[in-house]
Amino acid sequence: MKDYQKELLLLKERKDQLMKTINSHSFSSEKEYNLFVKENVNMFVELIKITKEIKDIQWKLMNDIERQNYLDYLKELKEKFNEKIYKVSLDGGFTCPNRDGKFSKGGCIFCSENGSGDFTSGKLKSIHQQIDEQIELVSKKYKGNKYIAYFQNFTNTYADVNYLRKIYEEALSHKNIVGLAIATRPDCLGNDVLELLNELNKKTFLWIELGLQTINDEVAKYFNRAYETKIYEEATKKLNKLNIKFVTHIIIGLPKEENDDYLKTAIFSQNCGTWGLKLHLMYVVKNTSLEGLYKSGNLKVHTKEEYVEKIVNVLENISPEIVIHRMTGDGDRETLVAPLWSIKKIDVLNSIHKELKRQNTYQGRLNIK
Repeated sequence: MKDYQKELLLLKERKDQLMKTINSHSFSSEKEYNLFVKENVNMFVELIKITKEIKDIQWKLMNDIERQNYLDYLKELKEKFNEKIYKVSLDGGFTCPNRDGKFSKGGCIFCSENGSGDFTSGKLKSIHQQIDEQIELVSKKYKGNKYIAYFQNFTNTYADVNYLRKIYEEALSHKNIVGLAIATRPDCLGNDVLELLNELNKKTFLWIELGLQTINDEVAKYFNRAYETKIYEEATKKLNKLNIKFVTHIIIGLPKEENDDYLKTAIFSQNCGTWGLKLHLMYVVKNTSLEGLYKSGNLKVHTKEEYVEKIVNVLENISPEIVIHRMTGDGDRETLVAPLWSIKKIDVLNSIHKELKRQNTYQGRLNIK
């Protein structure tokens, strides 16, 4: 049997030697550093190779209980609160600035009339009433006493800050709520909103969700996102400065996207400091502009195999420290047009797990940072 421990020790010693050599040089400019890399390219190639080999051996040395293909958000929350934590989806009665005419009209071409809140209790009900109904719904499948209040539908910071304070505080006053998740757009984080979020972040467990979807601005313009990628980047700098965690949404299979846009977007959001990722399938629902594109033959949806392959590719290339909040989309079966295989969410997730196992791979395997 191969002595992996011995091999691991030798690889680590060699990596330390290479790092010591690199760190022994000081560089006065980026140009000087790039010249050093060019002159010592073989050394850097070896360093990348060794780093990958170390990760592979560490993976092989784990037992089945220790081995985890990706950093799941439920596990992360359980470690934080010492028990299982679930989310309850809430509707705060918001709209979006690319829907009401401030920046554009009609919203994103893939959004349904309910935005992303197809599974909320409804905006005509109080926040506490929605929480109680959602807890009752969730408790049919999961047992728990603590929940994250998830303001999900449309842009949940797109309102007067006094109203935002009112509904956020109302959610936090519920006896079963231990934190907040707030979905929004990066262009709806004004200074007054950031001040409120900073205040909340100091007294509860908080994360913000940003609908980036892609860094390809031509694609974003086509689906009517109505902001440029640089706006996302600027917003992440402000959130990082306040130590507010954020999760980035990415859609795989957007119309007109380049084949590797999804991966570039994941790496970009990692470099912007994202705490977590939500990876979504591009699915088509009724009564959207996207439905028209699909029925006219101008949109090709992914097969399950294509989608699973891309999810595995993302996981392999991102940092193992990024928390995975979602790996597929699950539209309402009553309004879903395509792809119909996405209705079976458990089957999709099982397919991803099986492919990770088949390839003996895991989150971060190809990430050298």
